[in-house]
Amino acid sequence: MTTYNIMLLPGDGIGPEITAEVRRVMAWVEKAHGVTFDVSEGLIGGAAYDAEGTPLSDETLDRAKAADAILLACVGGPKWDGKTAYDKRPEAGLLRLRKELDVFANLRPALCFDALADASSLKREFVAGLDILFVRELSGGVYFGEPRGIEDLPGGGRVGINTQRYTDAEIIRIARVAFEMARKRRGLVHSAEKSNVMESGLLWREEVTKLHDAEYSDVKLEHILADNCAMQLVKAPKQFDVILTDNLFGDILSDAAAMLTGSLGMLPSASLGDGGPGLYEPVHGSAPDIAGKGIANPLAAILSFAMALRYSLDMGDAADQVEAAVSQALNEVRTGDIWAEGFDRVGTTGMGDAVLKALG
Repeated sequence: MTTYNIMLLPGDGIGPEITAEVRRVMAWVEKAHGVTFDVSEGLIGGAAYDAEGTPLSDETLDRAKAADAILLACVGGPKWDGKTAYDKRPEAGLLRLRKELDVFANLRPALCFDALADASSLKREFVAGLDILFVRELSGGVYFGEPRGIEDLPGGGRVGINTQRYTDAEIIRIARVAFEMARKRRGLVHSAEKSNVMESGLLWREEVTKLHDAEYSDVKLEHILADNCAMQLVKAPKQFDVILTDNLFGDILSDAAAMLTGSLGMLPSASLGDGGPGLYEPVHGSAPDIAGKGIANPLAAILSFAMALRYSLDMGDAADQVEAAVSQALNEVRTGDIWAEGFDRVGTTGMGDAVLKALG
């Protein structure tokens, strides 16, 4: 019997509630597929700061590096906003984890389940069948570039500094992921940057073009300015297949696309590197306003587990089953964020029950 080492990082807010539903689905996969998940939990974010004085301890980081896959729920909340040192804020733990794991490729699918097409802010005809994959560079760019900080100006006042910085090697390795993913999908990559006003964007365009011409001419490549990409996502989102972006633009554009699918609470993500454990997390935040009420939508976390099955554990059949079960559950019940007339309204556990019922 194959054993996989899985680390759970429930984090803050609704994190523990949705993680509990993931554990129930994990138990089903163990039984149905004859595998064992050796599961451990760790603290991250505000929960880690409260207990350990840091948003990510060295001990938790070491255990994460030794795992086969890491499932993280969410971090942050008003309890810590502006009340901790900047380098001790909950989000700093997540950024450190991504950086230390060198998970440079963030895969964010924007998939509209047919049952949710009417929940989108756009008309059904614009989003029904929507299937976009964002490939976002995750370990470089303006979020990590140096110099950075807030400094006093000689004549008075202050200045905030962040540096947008990319090397050709960083661009090439993320572009390669995008082209490889496109080969398995519909064979189209849109590379989004701001080459008209940013040198980093110009280098991005040049390196993506060179890689495409040398190794991936079978994939169609289109360059698009990031602001135009935002407009096109609202105007005609189904024109896209794979969207390749840097860290900042990927953060913004993928969140915009998330709302096209009906709910930010529906979307998973995978963060992958070269050989180390993958990091899997729902796109939504910690939702502190509903934490502890048992009404959070656990589906993005469950779908993130499905991505872990597919990309880290080589269990594609199990991933297909979990994703199909989520789709089937949506035909019967809904949590409040995606509720519509004609459906039973359920809470976190009720949605987990529906997924397990569909799994059989």
